[in-house]
Amino acid sequence: MTDLTQRAASAALYRAVWRWHFIAGLLVLPFMLILAITGGIYIFKDEINDAAHAPLRFVEAGETALAPSQITAAALDAHPGTLRAYTPAQTPDRSAEVDITGADGLRDTVYVDPYTGNVLGTLWDGGAAGSPAMFVVRKLHSLEYVGWLGNRLIELAAGWMVLLVGTGLYLWMPRGRNVGTVRIKAARGRPWWRDLHAVTGLYTAGFIVFLAMTGLPWSGVWGAKFYDTAYAIGLGMPDGYWSKIPVSTEPVGDAVDRAPWIMEQQPVPLSTAAEGVPQGLDTVVSTVERLGLVPGYSVSMPKGATGVFTASVYPDDITDERVIHLDQYSGEVLYDAGFEDLGTLGRWAEWGVSVHMGQEFGLVNQIVLLLTCLAMVAMCVSAATMWWKRRPSGRIGVPQVPADWRIPRGLLVMAVIAGVFFPLVGVSMLVLAVVEIIVWLLRRQRQIA
Repeated sequence: MTDLTQRAASAALYRAVWRWHFIAGLLVLPFMLILAITGGIYIFKDEINDAAHAPLRFVEAGETALAPSQITAAALDAHPGTLRAYTPAQTPDRSAEVDITGADGLRDTVYVDPYTGNVLGTLWDGGAAGSPAMFVVRKLHSLEYVGWLGNRLIELAAGWMVLLVGTGLYLWMPRGRNVGTVRIKAARGRPWWRDLHAVTGLYTAGFIVFLAMTGLPWSGVWGAKFYDTAYAIGLGMPDGYWSKIPVSTEPVGDAVDRAPWIMEQQPVPLSTAAEGVPQGLDTVVSTVERLGLVPGYSVSMPKGATGVFTASVYPDDITDERVIHLDQYSGEVLYDAGFEDLGTLGRWAEWGVSVHMGQEFGLVNQIVLLLTCLAMVAMCVSAATMWWKRRPSGRIGVPQVPADWRIPRGLLVMAVIAGVFFPLVGVSMLVLAVVEIIVWLLRRQRQIA
């Protein structure tokens, strides 16, 4: 191959990568903004909840706390309904939380002073988010308000984020021109936005890829395949109670507010008897504390005659995460699983999820993630600004289709591998490829005509 041919092939490859980077970036930009803004807020959900609802969440530390049955009775007296879950005070200056389903079917969290039994107030139950406001932020982050489609769109955006980082780094690499800058050199205009986009992406590329990959376990396609594969090769969730005792159709994730990610889809077992006298809450709490469940745990009540007590905790230190199921009549431990019971992939996934949520390394973890989210916002804004400044009037301004489509086979192999690893991205690649071919054929037909 001559130097001229090599340069032509290299130029064609650069234009093709640039075109796909442009199109994919434009398509996923709104979703990246949603993920970055809501993620940056949700990282500090505990701090925000504490500040916004301090009178409900904090109490004056006392000497002796009331029994769980007394605390829940006080909550039910003030707000009649069905007891769903009880969360003891995590620290001496915290209130206890009692989750109740009212006669109207609405779920509320009642905050009770664990020393006096005084009901401090009530909030609509926000589950793991801890408040209604943070519940909205969490749902927006995952686009759950759009249902099935929203989950797939977020998964598609996360997969493309990884590829956008890769193609962006390729486009950044110097090619004999004034590119590949490691600092913002331009003073104003479109070059300034270009430098901001490139430099921000260069220094945050690894963090963005990490956030995308650690968010994928929650996705419907990639996450489900990862879970099934990890379990099939013995490196995910260990074999459990489903092969020994009867189980329900309810997953752990629906039974409790917060459970380790890899345990969320496991079925809740059934109590061995359908009648008898259920264990008291005081006894259940005493049992799980004797088993070593760390503070911050919740106890969910049995659902129906064959339901079980489920105690779960998902602390900042994931080595203490745990889920315990107790027979509601005998108090027998039906299943007890923690971090050390997981396989290698399961532990890696749990660690990644913990870091993704900003809880593994405390404030440093939160600040690093916040800066990454701000960087993503800056990249989205700079990309949109560059596009707006360069686009022809009345047109989208997509880069031209390369006339020379001689792309190295290695790149095609990498594209296929990426499409297989990220299934939804693979489907979108095929759609884009079909559109590209159609555009190229139409363009060629006009040239011939």
